[in-house]
Amino acid sequence: MSWRVPLADIDFDLQEEEAALRVIRSRWLSMGEETQGFEREFAEFSGAKHALAVSNATAALHLACIAAGIQPGDEVIVPSLSFVATANAVRYVGGTPIFADIESEDWLTIAPASIEKCISEKTRAVIVMHYAGFACDMPAIMDIAQKYNLMVIEDSAHAIGAELNGRKLGTWGDMGCYSFFSNKNMTTGEGGMLTTNDDALAERLKLLRSHGMTSLSWDRHKGRAWTYDVVDLGFNYRIDELRAALGRTQLKKVTGFNKRREDATALYRALLSEITPEIHIPFMQTRGTSCYHIMPILLPEGVDRIKFMESMKTDGVQTSIHYPPIHYFKNYAERKDFLRSGLHLTENVGMKEVTLPLYPALKNEDIKWVVNAIRRALDTAQPSRE
Repeated sequence: MSWRVPLADIDFDLQEEEAALRVIRSRWLSMGEETQGFEREFAEFSGAKHALAVSNATAALHLACIAAGIQPGDEVIVPSLSFVATANAVRYVGGTPIFADIESEDWLTIAPASIEKCISEKTRAVIVMHYAGFACDMPAIMDIAQKYNLMVIEDSAHAIGAELNGRKLGTWGDMGCYSFFSNKNMTTGEGGMLTTNDDALAERLKLLRSHGMTSLSWDRHKGRAWTYDVVDLGFNYRIDELRAALGRTQLKKVTGFNKRREDATALYRALLSEITPEIHIPFMQTRGTSCYHIMPILLPEGVDRIKFMESMKTDGVQTSIHYPPIHYFKNYAERKDFLRSGLHLTENVGMKEVTLPLYPALKNEDIKWVVNAIRRALDTAQPSRE
């Protein structure tokens, strides 16, 4: 379908084309100078001591769970209002994800109080997810982690460039995991990054990323090694030079991208408050500096969400849902051991949330079109008063 206003769009130009050509002309496609440059520049951007490029954010989460020492039978507290990879990564290593509730309808991130309610003698770690690019309550979460001796992994797939108390999200916990998927604030198509300030974790992650090998093809190509040993049960989670080169180019632009997202969000909020006051807009309060990854709204009680989204589609506006709660999925719903406390807020938001288009090239007239389409869709999808 051809959308008048798509949900997301990429922002590539001649700089990305030149970056790709640079790699092609170098005749080296696996991890090499571009990857090393990307890691160095991302570490500087994020303020992390170490940054390790990987094939995608799910791989980053998987490696983080291994490096955190999660074993079969260990429990890891996670949000249910997240993409399924957040919980899947725990299961990959034999751990048990325990779902915690969100803070409120105003702040759709994992609640510290719910985390503490979920802790047992088997709990080994917490994975937080900075929903929509807005910060979890990291000071409170880090206090809980210290109190109970828990590792903290930040799912920062939404949070590239976002900050809290002057510190980039993804660098508060033991490890941060970022996504460069096509709809993210910066993109390489697929791709991800791991960050950590811990030297030992960084060394382990490097081994795990590439088959547990002590040297890479690039080292041998440069004459720094002749052979290698395999010292850990690793994976092929490497990024390639083409994506690393695209990432370096996008990284230079992401601060500007995020500012344009912020401006678009401000206009959305103003117009929604004026034209559709019955719509609830999360994250209107201040906590840190967001990167405005997505634009979530909550529909009024009783509005048929499918009818609403179908009406938006008729007006050429693509919408989405972020997210169906993970514990509702068939692969999770039968596992009652994943639930330790009620998820009332998560479930309520999961029934009402709709995501609006948001991307750097979104024009003001597009935002006005979307909000007027919302007005029409609400009138169409309102419950019968009979």
